[in-house]
Amino acid sequence: MSDAILPTAAAPKVGFVSLGCPKALTDSELILTQLSAEGYQTVRTFQGADLVIVNTCGFIDDAVRESLDIIGEALAENGRVIVTGCLGARTADTGGNLVRQMHPKVLAVTGPHATQEVMDAVHANLPKPHDPFFDLVPNSFGIAGVKLTPRHYAYLKISEGCNHRCTFCIIPSMRGDLVSRPVGEVLNEARALFEGGVKELLVISQDTSAYGVDVKYRTGFWDGKPVKTRMLELVQHLGEIAAPYGAWVRLHYVYPYPSVDDVIPLMATGLVLPYLDVPLQHSHPDVLRRMKRPASGEKNLDRLLQWRKACPEIVVRSTFIAGFPGETEAEFAHLLDFLREARIDRAGCFAYSDVRGAVANELSGMLPLALREERRARFMAVAEEVSVAKLQDRVGSVMQILVDSAPSLGRKGGVGRSYADAPEIDGVVRLLPPEKISKTMKIGEFTKARIVGAHGHDLVGLPI
Repeated sequence: MSDAILPTAAAPKVGFVSLGCPKALTDSELILTQLSAEGYQTVRTFQGADLVIVNTCGFIDDAVRESLDIIGEALAENGRVIVTGCLGARTADTGGNLVRQMHPKVLAVTGPHATQEVMDAVHANLPKPHDPFFDLVPNSFGIAGVKLTPRHYAYLKISEGCNHRCTFCIIPSMRGDLVSRPVGEVLNEARALFEGGVKELLVISQDTSAYGVDVKYRTGFWDGKPVKTRMLELVQHLGEIAAPYGAWVRLHYVYPYPSVDDVIPLMATGLVLPYLDVPLQHSHPDVLRRMKRPASGEKNLDRLLQWRKACPEIVVRSTFIAGFPGETEAEFAHLLDFLREARIDRAGCFAYSDVRGAVANELSGMLPLALREERRARFMAVAEEVSVAKLQDRVGSVMQILVDSAPSLGRKGGVGRSYADAPEIDGVVRLLPPEKISKTMKIGEFTKARIVGAHGHDLVGLPI
């Protein structure tokens, strides 16, 4: 009797939507990796899927509305919906779960960073086809799993949660206190990503500078060698792992603690990118106290100046809040002066939003929305002045560019980024068609370009 090849049942389809910040994206990647490992097929549509997972954002009101709308669409078009993410942890005014109150027909609701709880809900409503075997996961990076980013860059989450209790933020109530990942696990994931072709690793967390605080910087092990669970040692090892691949390491969500000073020499020597994403939020000491932010504005300015002295190439991006409760015109003017003096390369600004559950909502001196928006517009005008002036300084220089888009092998030009540009939040380098007909470019590879102009927040480069 000959062996017959039996037809296999079609893999169950799971629709998936990921909303919110890069930290939520890494949660989505973990869930997608597990789904793929267990034989589920993930799709981008609601119709035709056996069920839908929506990974939500719940930080500001606009994000809450978007998440609730997407859940509603998924219920209308599919009917079988599992909700996870930050909104899943939000409580309604009546005391119950906000998502269940607004959409009582959802199958299950979990908070953020809850891969197992999500998978339990999937198993209960859509039995898994077979046992997991990670080597069979398509489009994965081995132990690093599935990534939702383009193949040449990836986010690496080093910790979850936050120990700060900033009055405008509800993240700790949704994601909990700081929990650092074991250093060996982080470094193994980084190596798998570089081996898989990643050329830019973006290190993220709620508070990158605090990595290891929760475990008292205990010594872990990687490749049989002791490594401290601390930002400095982690960054140094990441840079050393990246070096043979010619890859970049970029640091995000770095609070300006004194310990960060020790990382700057690693940037000056080129081991990691001279780029820091520092969430400053404001400059005036009184506003920072009302926000319950660590460090005063004066210390932040001194620290930035020290960093620039130690590493003149360093690029600093930051986010700020305009119109915080009680903010006076003098305090706002102080912020504008700080922006000019600190020469923040890339600055984003939010008009204060009274996020439900945030302590700041109870502070006196809530400003009219129109005034908050007006101050945000004034802030962005100054931020653009500073940014444009700094971009003009780059005209005439030659920069290494990571190519993100290159139609016709770049013969028609393309789009890339320099070390000063994080994906999706900073500007880009618009690449002109090369003068040499033999010059080609490919997505995910580096090219040299002479900067010939600046346009808005972007640079214009000629590949050489």
